[in-house]
Amino acid sequence: MPTISVDKAELYKALGQEYTTEEFETLCFEFGIELDEDTSNIERPIVNGKQEPPQLKIEIPANRYDMLCFEGIALMLNVFREKTPFPNYRLVEPKNGKLETITVHPDTAKNLARQRTLVAIGTHDLDTIQGPFTYEALPPKYIKFAPLNQTTVMSAEELMQHYENDKHLGRYLHIIRDKPVYPVIYDSQRRISLNTTNVFIEMTGTDRTKLEIVNNIIVAMFSQYCAEPFTIEPVQIVSDHNGETRQTPNISPRKAEAEIDYINNCCGLSESPESICKLLQKMCLSATPSTSDKNILDVSIPPTRADVLHQCDIMEDVAIGYGFNNLPRTSPNKSSTIAQPLLVNKLGDIVRMEAAMAGWSEVMPLILCSHDENFAWLNRKDDGTTAVRLANPKTAEYQIVRTSLLPGLLKTVRENKKHSVPIKVFEVSDVAFKDLSLERKSRNERHFAAAWYDRVLLMLKTAFLTNEEGLEARKGLNYEVREDHTKVDGYWIEEINEETFFQGHAAAIFLRVDGKAVRIGEFGILHPTVLEKFELRYPVSTLEINLEVFL
Repeated sequence: MPTISVDKAELYKALGQEYTTEEFETLCFEFGIELDEDTSNIERPIVNGKQEPPQLKIEIPANRYDMLCFEGIALMLNVFREKTPFPNYRLVEPKNGKLETITVHPDTAKNLARQRTLVAIGTHDLDTIQGPFTYEALPPKYIKFAPLNQTTVMSAEELMQHYENDKHLGRYLHIIRDKPVYPVIYDSQRRISLNTTNVFIEMTGTDRTKLEIVNNIIVAMFSQYCAEPFTIEPVQIVSDHNGETRQTPNISPRKAEAEIDYINNCCGLSESPESICKLLQKMCLSATPSTSDKNILDVSIPPTRADVLHQCDIMEDVAIGYGFNNLPRTSPNKSSTIAQPLLVNKLGDIVRMEAAMAGWSEVMPLILCSHDENFAWLNRKDDGTTAVRLANPKTAEYQIVRTSLLPGLLKTVRENKKHSVPIKVFEVSDVAFKDLSLERKSRNERHFAAAWYDRVLLMLKTAFLTNEEGLEARKGLNYEVREDHTKVDGYWIEEINEETFFQGHAAAIFLRVDGKAVRIGEFGILHPTVLEKFELRYPVSTLEINLEVFL
């Protein structure tokens, strides 16, 4: 959850009441947020020669975008405490009766960075700029202006170099760096100051839903400071090329319905429709009993509450308004039940238990690994259609979702090779593969894998290499598992020559069920180059099979 720092004195002033840390912590809990820290009694940094005032660090639920600022927190807590009526956001015409316009150039919509996930926000002193404004997409060499706080005019290409090492803007340059055209809105260099009385807000993005959510919340927070609170002057967006000309923002409340019985049953209450409507007012939701169905509430959702998507969200707000600690505590009136495990999980538990009882240790490495660990280090080649890649990996260590459990086992052995041998480890977990036939384009597969790390394998290897008859023959044992064509069901192994394993010391495992044969895994002694890549001194024997074929 995001943590927002607010000035303690200013927040208490906005709330019209002083709180002890414990009292404010209780208020936060009742509303569904959490006080993470009060810095009053700790050493605070010196800013401009003065010690930073005490801060309250408040954890905000990830879905409450409207509370990610001081204004949102103060407003919601005041409404919840019934000190302030919930705001009525309104669009008003400018005093000159003329809407500002932004004209969208046709090429802009085609060439925006497709991978951008955030919305870009710009604020301007409206009294220092003159509309109408155009939103265009131009080649970098044709974009020239002096950036904010600079006096030198630069082209877009020069701006890229200028801000490359900037700790704030440098991280965003990749969004448009390789694009043939850059989106641009020209304005003057006059930034917002303490003397600004009219603010022009422009936003750009590639996801219209996110864009409108951010737009509504930003203008709603700004509107608290207007001469007439909660009023907003709209802007006309001219977008004739795609028929999307419209007026923004659209702050009309959304309409939703909620069942009274559903709310009461979930909360364990028996409240009347009028009482529920009053509780919803504390959460900035306006509700009235439906005129067509006595079991339905008509709920009006303000533009700042993008988190309300379903009647369960409305039910949650009723519970918060009623008070979590005030909800009746009841025991279920039916017999308690235990959910039945999924078959794949039950099978995995059986295999875990058998492996552990045989003296093996279970490990749980991460499901992400580097591309080399999954392919090159195992002497395997990536055909480009197997592994699920991360689009923007944070580090080279986590580039793909593993397609085999072996890298995790071998890394575990590597980190524990200082311990006495043998090291016997196993894992029962998922791997992932691309599967374009599925809607999600990938699938999980439950595997079992084990690795044995020991000096003894070195002797086995020597015996295989120096004795023509083989180690099994010397001991008078026969370990052959051959296919029996007379049986409908069965399993067998066949020697394989794969670069992951030492030549002549590996086999594939086959299973036939209802007459259909399939390869389910392989085992063998790893090739010396694999051991070298994973920095292992002694030989390692590994086994990996797909468990899902047994379901």
